[in-house]
Amino acid sequence: MPATPSASRDAGIATLYRDHHSWLHGWLRLKLGDAHRAADLAQDTFVRLLSANSPSDTALREPRAYLRTIANRLLVDHWRRLEIERSYLAVLQTYPQSHWPSEESRLLILESLEQVAQMLGRLKPEVREVFLLAQMEGHTCPQIARQVGRSVATVERYLAQALQHCYRLVYGV
Repeated sequence: MPATPSASRDAGIATLYRDHHSWLHGWLRLKLGDAHRAADLAQDTFVRLLSANSPSDTALREPRAYLRTIANRLLVDHWRRLEIERSYLAVLQTYPQSHWPSEESRLLILESLEQVAQMLGRLKPEVREVFLLAQMEGHTCPQIARQVGRSVATVERYLAQALQHCYRLVYGV
């Protein structure tokens, strides 16, 4: 009886894991300087591979390059999360400890901040800048236009793009 595509796929991933997990872990350990976090990210890399529909031809022809690409994306996410956490904790330090949220609330806040950062990260840089100036700084469109050197109409168009983007992400439209 011939192997099913799923069985064949699983065997291919098992082979990738067996042949390259140790190399990937070592590569990540060099990047992170932390064997435990490297082990976590190596596992996450293979979880991503498993959650993909199927390994691409590139994964099979150039497995280390393919795994390194996935791992690099996870590294960027990891470093972004660390930066968000550092910034949040720095702001938190400016408040009396009696006003700090519980540990559970802090984790929920950090998760929300990460989601916002991901949403903003998908915007073009100039659109993101205009959106943040309007939403975080409270600037008007004419003020933003002067600051970024664009027309008011362009600023309004950027704001509309950013708001549409947020709406689509929140409501799945």
